[in-house]
Parts: sequence; structure tokens; C-alpha cells
Amino acid sequence: MSKSIVHTSSAPSAIGPYSQAVGIGRFLFTSGQLGLDPVTGELATGVEAQTDRAMRNLGAILQEAGLGYADIVKTTVFVADLKDFAAVNAVYQRFFESDPPARSCVQVAALPKGGLVEIECIAVGRE
Repeated sequence: MSKSIVHTSSAPSAIGPYSQAVGIGRFLFTSGQLGLDPVTGELATGVEAQTDRAMRNLGAILQEAGLGYADIVKTTVFVADLKDFAAVNAVYQRFFESDPPARSCVQVAALPKGGLVEIECIAVGRE
């Protein structure tokens, strides 16, 4: 199996030496998405807005790969402060109508650009 690089201008460009996502076979592995506006490159204000924007950025990458939120099997959520856990959950859950994916959530010392939340996922295409 060969890997394919996924890129869309509907999500922020990588701010380092990495791809927005890499596909191999039916699997898609995304890089972590911050709450950055893909046009301005600016962070949304507040953890709720950053969570929403990060999830919409993931959605744009998934769409470019022919997938959607229902195809996500695992997410990892990085937060700058676990006190924001409930606020992040309130926004995050809106993106999954049923059967949410497996998930890990960890507090980190810092996120790029001073972000409050970063989310990455693994998705699997349908057979």
C-alpha cells in the first residue's frame, strides 16, 4: 500500500514539516488541528470557539479525503487546561450524531500558537 498526502485549503496549512493528513489503505491519520481560521491563520477566541474551529478543520480534511465525522474511529484531544474538559466536551459532542469514536484527552504544558485545544483523529473509509 502506498500512502497519499491529503491537503485542503479549507483547513489551515501546516505550520511545520508535516502534512494535514496521510492516508494509507482505508485509514486516514490527521495531524492535530488547532482552532485556527484557515483564511487568516488566527486563533478563535476562547476554548469553545477553538474547539468548534478545530473540529471544522478536521471536517474539511476528512471531506477532502472523501470521509466524514462518522468515519472517525479515534480522536486525541490535547487541552492546555483540564478545567476546560466540560466546555470542550459540550462542543465536541455536537459533531457526532451517534456512536462517538474512542477518545483520549490529555492536558499538555503548551500548544502551538498559544492554543487552548488541539484535536487529531484516525478515520477509516467504508469498504
